[in-house]
Amino acid sequence: MNYRHGFHAGNFADVFKHALLVRLLAHFLRKETPFRVIDTHAGEGAYDLGADEAERTGEWREGVGRLADLSGADAAALALLAPYLEALGPFIEGRPRLYPGSPLLAQGLLRENDRAIFCELREDAYAALRRRFARDKRIKAIHLDGYTGAGAFVPPGERRGLVLIDPPFERADEYAAMFSAFQTAYRKWPTGVYALWHPIKNAKQTREFYQAFQRGGVARALRLELCVGGDALKLNRAGLVVVNPPFGFEAEARTLLTFLVERLAQGGGAELVVDPLTAERDPAREPGPEAT
Repeated sequence: MNYRHGFHAGNFADVFKHALLVRLLAHFLRKETPFRVIDTHAGEGAYDLGADEAERTGEWREGVGRLADLSGADAAALALLAPYLEALGPFIEGRPRLYPGSPLLAQGLLRENDRAIFCELREDAYAALRRRFARDKRIKAIHLDGYTGAGAFVPPGERRGLVLIDPPFERADEYAAMFSAFQTAYRKWPTGVYALWHPIKNAKQTREFYQAFQRGGVARALRLELCVGGDALKLNRAGLVVVNPPFGFEAEARTLLTFLVERLAQGGGAELVVDPLTAERDPAREPGPEAT
C-alpha cells in the first residue's frame, strides 16, 4: 500500500465527504443514548497542510482553501457546515493549520459515553493515528485491514452508530471489496448507518457499484455525488452512498451540495446528485432505531 492521503488532504473530495460526515454524526447527537463510530480506513487522523506533501500537489487550494472567505454565503448552508468549520479552526494564509481527517472530526463530536474504533493497516499511518488518540479512552486505534474491521465490530454494544468505509482505491477490485465488506457488516447489523465514499473515474464501475445495492437487499440507500467540473483527465467527481440515512439528512445534503457545487466548481460541468439509490423510499417515513 503506497497511498498517502497527505498529498490530497483538504481537496474537494475531502470537503464533500467530511461536510456530509459531520451532518450524519450531528443526527446522533439528537438523542442522549450513546453511539459508536467505526472508521475502516482511518489514515493518520489529521494532516498538516503546510507539509511538503500537501504543498507539492496544492490540492487543498481548490478544496478547503475555497472556504477561507465565506462572506455572503448562504445562511442555511453555513448553519449546516458550522460543526465542520469549527473543526477546521482559524485559517492562516488561506488554510487551516491542520486539516482534520474523519477520525479527528468524529472525536470532536463524541460525548462522554460515545465510542469510536479507527482501523488503519499502513504501518506509519497507524503509528501516527495511535499517537494522536492514545490519551482518549473513548477511542481505540487498531492495526487492522479495514475491510475485516467493518464486519468484526458490528453490531456495537451501543446499538446506534455509523460505519465509514473510505478505502484508498489502490486495488483493481476496490469497488467489489468495499461492497463485500459492507454487505458482511450489513447482514449482521441492518439498522446501522453506513457511509461508503468512492472516487468516480469509470462510469461502468460506478454503475455496477450502485446496482449492487439495488440487487443486494439494501432497504434504504442514498446516492450523493459532487462534480467540480473542469479538467476531466483528473479526479473531478466523488460519491458517497449512505445506507439508512437519518430522517432529514437528504434535505440537508441537498442544501450543502448546492452550496459546495458553486463554491468548489473548477470549470464547466460542475453538478450535484442527490438521489435515492434503492426503490424503497418514503420521504415522510419516521427514522429507524439507528437513524438518530
